[in-house]
Amino acid sequence: MKRKYYLYPIIFLFLILLIGYSIRLYNPRELDDVSPKIECENELLEKSDILWIIPLYGNISIFENKTWCNRILSLNKTLGMHGVYHTYKELDIDRNKEYIELGINAFENCFGFKPTIFKPSHLAISSNNKLIIKDNNLKLYGKLNQLTHKVYHCEDTGRFSNKIIDIF
Repeated sequence: MKRKYYLYPIIFLFLILLIGYSIRLYNPRELDDVSPKIECENELLEKSDILWIIPLYGNISIFENKTWCNRILSLNKTLGMHGVYHTYKELDIDRNKEYIELGINAFENCFGFKPTIFKPSHLAISSNNKLIIKDNNLKLYGKLNQLTHKVYHCEDTGRFSNKIIDIF
């Protein structure tokens, strides 16, 4: 009897996809681009476990909207810092410590504690900025995190729509 070796790569690929799907299904759900200046559906806020907060979106500090800060805190979610201003690849350009600390201070003034996790906007970050993030005792989340978690976007502006992310 002749073996059908051509089936092994297909079976292997199927198993990898099944494992990947299972990991995404059971890992915490995340929501990017949370800011008082960005519309976000309550359903997304409620079903997400981790909210990625932009501290100075549009050059306006989240701290200026204390009602919003209290509302986000009342959701009882894990909160992380998502860039500083969230401009296109803002951290792909080397920044100084003060730049990152502007975001940390806005976050702390809003929520009463410093962030412990950080995700760069557009997932782009230079080696120098990685060191600054580490020096501020922030755990860096990146591209692997996006693959292993369902990550939604408030305005449904991600690479894939929130409906597709919900399925896969």
